Amino acid sequence: MIRPITLASGQFGDMGLEELCAMASSIGYQGLELATHAHFNVEKALKEEGYVEQVQKMLKKYNLSCHAISAHLTGQCVGDVWDPRLDNFAPSACSGDPEKIRTWAVEEMKRTVEAADKMGVKVITGFTGSPIWAWWYSYPQTTRQMVDEGYQKIYDLWTPILDVFDQYDIRFALEVHPTEIAFDYYSTERLLDTFHHRPAMGINYDPSHLVWQGINELTFLRDFADRIYHVHIKDVKINRNERSGILGSHLEFGDVRRAWNFVSAGHGDVDFDGIIRELNRMEYQGPLSVEWEDSGMEREFGAAESYEYIRKMNFSPSDTAFDAALKTE
Repeated sequence: MIRPITLASGQFGDMGLEELCAMASSIGYQGLELATHAHFNVEKALKEEGYVEQVQKMLKKYNLSCHAISAHLTGQCVGDVWDPRLDNFAPSACSGDPEKIRTWAVEEMKRTVEAADKMGVKVITGFTGSPIWAWWYSYPQTTRQMVDEGYQKIYDLWTPILDVFDQYDIRFALEVHPTEIAFDYYSTERLLDTFHHRPAMGINYDPSHLVWQGINELTFLRDFADRIYHVHIKDVKINRNERSGILGSHLEFGDVRRAWNFVSAGHGDVDFDGIIRELNRMEYQGPLSVEWEDSGMEREFGAAESYEYIRKMNFSPSDTAFDAALKTE
């Protein structure tokens, strides 16, 4: 049950595909989680003859595979409330126009499903956005109706998209993450209930976003086991002190004054040993996708060190009890 170890390509968007393939392969990675904003062009996949074959050939040249397509930026534009930051995620022709951005994002997500099908990929990871994230702290007071309407809006926006997922037998793995409609345990539970637990809607499990919030990453994994369609390997280091709080104080990632920072696997407080044991129990055989996000570590060093860390941790379950030989006839 040794799962493939892959590398999320989004954080290496300044590198060309072949350069990234060469680096990942030299480290030992078995695949890439190709990001649509970086190394997998949806429009070219659908309109340019030979593009998909070219990407597949490049991966094969370096003994790599693709188990998931990342559409995080597109998905964010579907359900988010516009502000100028969102213009960075959409075509320049849509800049400053919230409805134009949303319309583009909905259709682009559908096209992404078609492109993934052409690639032979069965999982798309990403975000949903959230119309109610800004109201997470209820002041001014957030009414129950406002929250209900927020979940309903995500349902209305994403149902036609998920219908296309069903059409192509592909699944969406939402990364439970602040700024998304599902950002912790109970908001995830509610989202799945809202979609009536339709199989197309699942989870991209990234423990780093849970631990700093105080959520037990193993309990989350165990309780949502049937919805784990993809796994990110990313760590978070907790550094609570008398000055820093979990809200971040508008300090940039990597600032050592923060109460927490994303770090390379093995440098933080995520229980990866426990996670592997839970994944073994639930018979998860999908990829372990290293998502490098450590502002305090050189990027390629971090990618290599993270691979070695999780490779050693990626063990299969035992097929015998440790005390089986202690029995006598």
